[in-house]
Amino acid sequence: MEAKTLKKGFTIWLTGLSGAGKSTIAQALYEELHNHRGLAVEVWDGDVVRTHLSKGLGFSKEDRDTNIRRIGFVCAKLSQYGVINIAAAISPYREVRDECRSMIGPDRFVEVYVNAPLETAIERDVKGLYAKALSGEIPNFTGISDPYEPPLSPEVEVRTDLETVEESVGKIIAYCESAGLLPAS
Repeated sequence: MEAKTLKKGFTIWLTGLSGAGKSTIAQALYEELHNHRGLAVEVWDGDVVRTHLSKGLGFSKEDRDTNIRRIGFVCAKLSQYGVINIAAAISPYREVRDECRSMIGPDRFVEVYVNAPLETAIERDVKGLYAKALSGEIPNFTGISDPYEPPLSPEVEVRTDLETVEESVGKIIAYCESAGLLPAS
């Protein structure tokens, strides 16, 4: 089955701490939008993008900003062709997220704050990154030794410590339908 494109593509931008649940929600959104509704969808997971599109970048503020701008650029381009983009990247700095909103188009950018308390993110840490950051092994780690600037007024906020994945995805889909970005299911 060939995926259907929309007249107007858009981007769902998932931002939050490492371990907040961005990748899990991105995958569930993909399942709903692509596999169940047959829509053209691309997922831009921060870890995957760093391996392929942003290889060689470090974790300085400048490199993080470059990484996020690259994701925003690709989302903006594909949105022009009716593709739904799901960006799942920590994207810790508000200013660069706002740049991406402008690049993609404010009416086609859905900022989703994937909110989980730091304690929850630390508990979920399967890679052991928080332990390394807390011991000083990893410098400039978002939420520990580097800031995370939560969105001031995201279109959607999901609380992954209090909601199921299905509830979080339902909130995002409901917003996109009410904003006219998605046809009602």
